[in-house]
Amino acid sequence: MSAKSANEYVSGDVSTVWHHLTLHQGNAPMIVSEGKGLYLKDINGKEYLDATSGGVWCVNVGYGRDRIADAAANQMKKLPFYAASCGSQPAIEFSEKLLSHMPGLSRVYISSSGSEANEKAFKMVRQISQLKHGGKKYKIIYRDRDYHGTTITTLSACGQEERRLQYGPFTPGFVEFPACLAYRSPYPEGTQNLGEKFARELEAVVLKEDPDTVGAVILEPITAGGGIIVPPDGYFETISEICKKYGLLLIIDEVVCGLGRTGTWFGYQHFNVKPDIVTMAKGVASAYMPISCTVTTEEVFAALQDNTDKLSYFRDISTFGGCLAAPAAALENIKIIEEEGLLDNIVAMGEYLQQGLQDLLSYSNVGDVRGRGLLQGIEFVTDKASKKPLEEEKVIAVCGAMAKRGVLVGRTNRSFVGRNNVVNLAPAYIVTKEQIDTILKALHESIVEVLG
Repeated sequence: MSAKSANEYVSGDVSTVWHHLTLHQGNAPMIVSEGKGLYLKDINGKEYLDATSGGVWCVNVGYGRDRIADAAANQMKKLPFYAASCGSQPAIEFSEKLLSHMPGLSRVYISSSGSEANEKAFKMVRQISQLKHGGKKYKIIYRDRDYHGTTITTLSACGQEERRLQYGPFTPGFVEFPACLAYRSPYPEGTQNLGEKFARELEAVVLKEDPDTVGAVILEPITAGGGIIVPPDGYFETISEICKKYGLLLIIDEVVCGLGRTGTWFGYQHFNVKPDIVTMAKGVASAYMPISCTVTTEEVFAALQDNTDKLSYFRDISTFGGCLAAPAAALENIKIIEEEGLLDNIVAMGEYLQQGLQDLLSYSNVGDVRGRGLLQGIEFVTDKASKKPLEEEKVIAVCGAMAKRGVLVGRTNRSFVGRNNVVNLAPAYIVTKEQIDTILKALHESIVEVLG
C-alpha cells in the first residue's frame, strides 16, 4: 500500500472511481481500510461494528481469516487458473464438500457472481425446453420483491421495480406473481392456511400463462433485499406440489441465504422442499474470493448431456469459473463453519437478536420485525394503523444515525417505488451477545433521535 494521506485517497476517489449504487455529487463515501472479526476501520481510523457482513451480506465468517487467505494464496502459487472445461483438485474437493450439505443434488457448476449463477439456471431451463418440449416450456415465473441479479436477463426476473427502471426492454418470457409478506397480506387477518393461499397465487399465474408454456419458477427461500420476508407455514410445500403438478423446475436462489445465513446450510432446508436447481454466491467463500455456483439434480444434468447432435449439451462457459483460488477459499470457508460450530451460533444469536428486536415494536414508527437466523429486518411505517411505509429519507437518516454511533446496517436501497422502508441486519456468523447488544442500543437511540 502506498503512503498516501487520507486526503489524497479522498481526492483520488472523487476523481477516478465509479462506485456501485451511488449518485456521485463530488463527495467521497466512507473509504474502508482494514477489518478484523466484525469490526471495520476507515482511512481516518474510525472503527465500526459491521452488522452487514461487508455491506451486502457476504463476509460471513468475519474479517481477517488467515486460513482462507492462505488457502487462496497457496493455490495461486501452485496453479492460479485453468479453464473449467478441465478438472482441478480444488474444484473437485470443494464440490464434494458442498454437496455433502445438499442431499438430493449432485452437480456443481462454478462461476463468479450471483447474477451469473442465475443466468446459468435460466439458460438450463431454456435449453431443456428446446430439447424436451419443442421450445414451448420457456417461461420462467418469479416473485414480487425477490431479486436475482443485475444483468438484463436477471433483471427480467426482478420483483423490485426501481431496480428495473430505465434498463428495459427486458428478455421476454418472464412473468411475476405476488409476494408472500404476511404483514401486508391481502387476506383478512387471521386467515387460515395463509402460506397455501399465497402459494396458490403461483398456480393462478401458471394457469393464466398456460402450463404448457411455463418451464420453471425461481424464488428466494427467504426474500432478502426485498424486505426480509419469511414465507408462512405451508408455503413451500404447496409451491412444490404446484411444480410437480405442472412439470415446472424449481429454482431456489440462495445467493444471500446459502452457506448458513439463516441457521441451516441453505435457506430452503427450513422448509419441506426439494429444488431442482440451487444458485448461490455471496457467502460461498465469505467473499474472500469471487465464486458462485449453480447446483443441480442429476436429472437436470442428464437432460443437458444429450449426445444425439453436437449442440445438444450445455454449451456454456464462465471464464473465471476457472480461477482455482476461489474453490480453495470456499472449501476452507465451509471447514471453518463446520469446525467452529457456526450454525449453532447463528441459531442462538439469531434468536437473541430477534428477541431484542421485538422491543422496537413499542415505537410508533416500527410496524414489523421479522427474519430467520442472522437475517433480520425492521419495517418502518408512518403509523401502525395505516401501515403506510415511512419515507425513504427518514429510513436513510436512521441508518446514518447508527453509523454516527459506529454501527453499520443495511436497508432496502432504491428498490421499490414508495416501499424502501426496511432496515436489515446481517452480522457475521461469529457475532456475540455483547455485539448484538451494541447493535440494539444503537437502533433504539437512532430511532429516538430521528423519529422521536
